[in-house]
Amino acid sequence: MVSVKSHKDLLVWQKAMALAAGIYRMSKQMPRTEEYRMTSQLLRAVVSIPANIAEGHARGTRKDYANFISIARGSTAELETLLLLCGEAGLIAQDSVDPLLAGLPVALRRTAPPGAQSESLPARRPPTAS
Repeated sequence: MVSVKSHKDLLVWQKAMALAAGIYRMSKQMPRTEEYRMTSQLLRAVVSIPANIAEGHARGTRKDYANFISIARGSTAELETLLLLCGEAGLIAQDSVDPLLAGLPVALRRTAPPGAQSESLPARRPPTAS
């Protein structure tokens, strides 16, 4: 098992960062008229995902981490909705949307019931001898 020393070691954070970079690249294709509307919303949502993962991990407790993962999940759902709307509204080509949707971190999609173990939550650490 790999030791998680930093949020940068978390696969879910790495995938969220890659997704954010992809959204930033895609945002350059958006119509200029959407700069302060849809483009701004997309960028806020995607930045929130890795930022909340990092902040939750830095808090140091499973309860705090789970709370921030929940917020990141909400931002993931928001981003998915915005991407679908961009494709439907013709703001970006659907062939640009599909790879981005595929890049949504699976660990942050609400596929399991609330409270189920997720790959985004690190395994419990064994108690340390005092």
